[in-house]
Amino acid sequence: MLGLKEKKCVVCTSDSKSFDRDMINEYMPGLKNWSISLDGKWILKEFKFKNFLEALEFVKKVSTIAEEEQHHPNIDFTWGYCKISIQTHKVDGLAENDFILAAKIDEIS
Repeated sequence: MLGLKEKKCVVCTSDSKSFDRDMINEYMPGLKNWSISLDGKWILKEFKFKNFLEALEFVKKVSTIAEEEQHHPNIDFTWGYCKISIQTHKVDGLAENDFILAAKIDEIS
């Protein structure tokens, strides 16, 4: 089986369902220090940097990955800080694409 970072995000269909808690727990070990929102619909991670430019460069790299995968996270960043929040809006929760994107972000952090 391919690891998350080797997979590609695929477009969700009308039959796609969000992950239940068991599926989320199965995928979480493939990520580095991400957390799950209280409602179980988002995976989240905060990143710290030495300055604004390092944070901005990281955001640019995340943006490139997001475009390649056609799966776009919420990004909140400022001087020395970036928070990434990921979910699949079409299923109003988490799906495999979210974990794939997070694993690819882990590779650049």
